[in-house]
Amino acid sequence: MEKNTVWAIGLSTLVLVGSLIVEYKVILPKQQAAMEKQQAELALKQEEQAKVEKKAEEQFSTAGEIIAGQPEIEEKHYTITTDKVEAVFTSRGGDLISYKLLEHNDKDTGSGVQMVDNVTATNRAFSLGFGQTTETIVNENFAAKMEGDNTIIFTREFNKKDDFGNIHTFTLMKRYEFLPGEYVFRMGVGIKLDDGNGLESNGAAYTIRTSPQIGPHFDRKHDRYEVRQLLLFNGKKREKPSLVNKEYEKEYQWVGVGGKYFTILIKPEDPSKMTTKVVTSSKSESDYENSQVFISRSSIAPGASVAQDVYYVYIGPRSEQEYKRYNLADDNGWGLSNAKFNHALATSGVLSWIEVVLKWGMEMIYRLVRNWGVAIIILTVILRIILFPLSRSSAIGTLKMQQLQPKMQEIQEKYKDNQQKLAEETSKLYKEAGYNPMSGCLPMILQMVILFALYNVFNNYFEFRGATFIRGWIDDLSMGDKIWTWKKDLPFITTLTQNTLRILPFIYLFSQLLNGKITQYGGAAGGQSAGQMKFMMYGLPIIFFFMFYNVPSGLLLYWTVSNILQIGQQIMINNTMKKKRAEMEKNKPAVNANVLKFKGGKKKTR
Repeated sequence: MEKNTVWAIGLSTLVLVGSLIVEYKVILPKQQAAMEKQQAELALKQEEQAKVEKKAEEQFSTAGEIIAGQPEIEEKHYTITTDKVEAVFTSRGGDLISYKLLEHNDKDTGSGVQMVDNVTATNRAFSLGFGQTTETIVNENFAAKMEGDNTIIFTREFNKKDDFGNIHTFTLMKRYEFLPGEYVFRMGVGIKLDDGNGLESNGAAYTIRTSPQIGPHFDRKHDRYEVRQLLLFNGKKREKPSLVNKEYEKEYQWVGVGGKYFTILIKPEDPSKMTTKVVTSSKSESDYENSQVFISRSSIAPGASVAQDVYYVYIGPRSEQEYKRYNLADDNGWGLSNAKFNHALATSGVLSWIEVVLKWGMEMIYRLVRNWGVAIIILTVILRIILFPLSRSSAIGTLKMQQLQPKMQEIQEKYKDNQQKLAEETSKLYKEAGYNPMSGCLPMILQMVILFALYNVFNNYFEFRGATFIRGWIDDLSMGDKIWTWKKDLPFITTLTQNTLRILPFIYLFSQLLNGKITQYGGAAGGQSAGQMKFMMYGLPIIFFFMFYNVPSGLLLYWTVSNILQIGQQIMINNTMKKKRAEMEKNKPAVNANVLKFKGGKKKTR
């Protein structure tokens, strides 16, 4: 290996390690400081908001004595279980305190994924707060009543004190209904106003919130491939920004929180009743982080005696198969149509149509083989076969370009002062030789496009979650393979490896190095210097090894199999190129030796 190549690889590795050090020692502390500053600013803002809300807190007081003759209500828990979910309610506020997805296990707990996590005494799922508020919630115990096995109703009377000290009584009712086979439940919020005095504070009747956090466990510092997003859809445009402390003014048909594989979506039956204010909250709690969305119901005007609001709440997998059920009324038990929950899917934008094609093909293969890892391999074989003619054409085109180099140099020297003529003569030369300059780029562009689309598919495709390829090695295609793990954190090593030894990245590295060696042997990268070739052959695979060590094993499986197949194809191409090279040597175009001889100065004389 040349000295320059060694330097290039060494410097590249040094840059990569240096970037990890900078991230560990500089960037992360700065991000933490920025987050702490943001939290301090939010705390100040919340303190100011608390002053505004203090009046609202004084206006609303529990009318426990109005519940005539009843003893003080004690807190009780109620559980509703279907084939899909297990929901646990508390009579305090009539809120959800646990919500497990029974068909999807959490690897850390061994039980269903907990979608109502990080609950506290003052922050529960679907808590209500009177007025436009994100701080205070209704925290009194409600009377509870079960209707059958899948419906529960919570009721409680409240007093409202107006500006003149007059007391106005109203009843708050929360109703939760579940159906078998559904990830959607229906939540009703009813308010009965005894004197029609209306209900309003800070521009809203009440504010409702999602779960403090959805599962599985999320730690932004360590889970690089996990996300928490605000998901919002207004009927035409979807928004999926990272969930931070922020306020939005947005109209919406549904809104919620999205993780990599699971979501909570709230769809008001009548969005026109909602205010356009959407508040998102992200608060760090030791090694955990809250990710929550708050939405508010518009004020109830004086004169109304009853207000009935209905929300359809989806809590389940971020799966196209499940989402699309709510686009047709006959496909779901609630009769929902055109809900468009599928807009919550993670896509790569302009390449989404390619993702659809790739997923469709992979799903067809899976129906035959019943193993997602095998489906990936077969899909890779099909893609390599489709792309092989282009790869072969590209290699032959490279040979033609090598043959034309002397003539190209002659033209460039002859017309160096006339760019237009140079372009014309170059085009003429390409045409005479039957060479298309795009023939070398097209296969690479197509492969990169497919790679980007596949990355998004393999990184977010729900069906890969928990899907086993080879038991004991690749037990989950949505995660990196695992051979051995260790508990003690090691500087930089932990950041790079997540304390896990993986084998697939090493197989990928070997296949990439071997592929580069065979490609170089075939002379497929004409025009590149020897140093560039060796950097491409040795340096980039090593860099990619570190970059992609923790990517989902499904994606790395595709790359590795693709490399192995490309090695076989490259051997075939090399044989073809060897024959072509021999033919081209016989038909090598003549070169004006005088032009090349005098290039760069006068002819030397004795």
